[in-house]
Amino acid sequence: MIKGLGITTVWTFDQQRTKAFFTEKLDFEVRNEVAMGDMTWITVGAKEQPGVELALMSLDGPGLDPESSDALKKLVGKGVIGAGAFRTDDCRGDYETFRARGVEFIQEPQERPYGIEAIFRDDNGNWYSLTQRSEELDFSKDLDC
Repeated sequence: MIKGLGITTVWTFDQQRTKAFFTEKLDFEVRNEVAMGDMTWITVGAKEQPGVELALMSLDGPGLDPESSDALKKLVGKGVIGAGAFRTDDCRGDYETFRARGVEFIQEPQERPYGIEAIFRDDNGNWYSLTQRSEELDFSKDLDC
C-alpha cells in the first residue's frame, strides 16, 4: 500500500547551483549528497517535512538518452515545467523574504478560492506555487502529515 510521496524529481542544468538555490534562498536542507560513479545523487527538503525530498537530477545524467535529454533541456530552459506546490503559513511574508534573496517571482501573492498563492522560478526555470491554504480548506490539520 502506498504510504505517500517520498522523493520527486527537479530537473537541473547544474546540481550544485540548484542545491545552493534551495538551501540558501529557500532554507531547505541537504538530505543526501553521494557520488555514484559519473553522477551525484543530491536530495534536498524542507526542514519541517523530513519525509519528502527533491532529487536534483542533471538534465544530461544517466538514464536519459540524448534525444530525451535535449527535449528536457528545451522544456526546462523555456520555463514551462511546473515542479510542484509548496505550502506556507505566510505567503506574503515568504514572498518578501525570498524576493529579497533574489528569487524570481512570476506572480505576486494573490487571493485565490483556496488561499493565497505566489509563483516563483528556481535557478533553472522550473516554476513552483507558494500557497497559503485558506483555513477552511486546510485538511492537513486533521491528518498526520
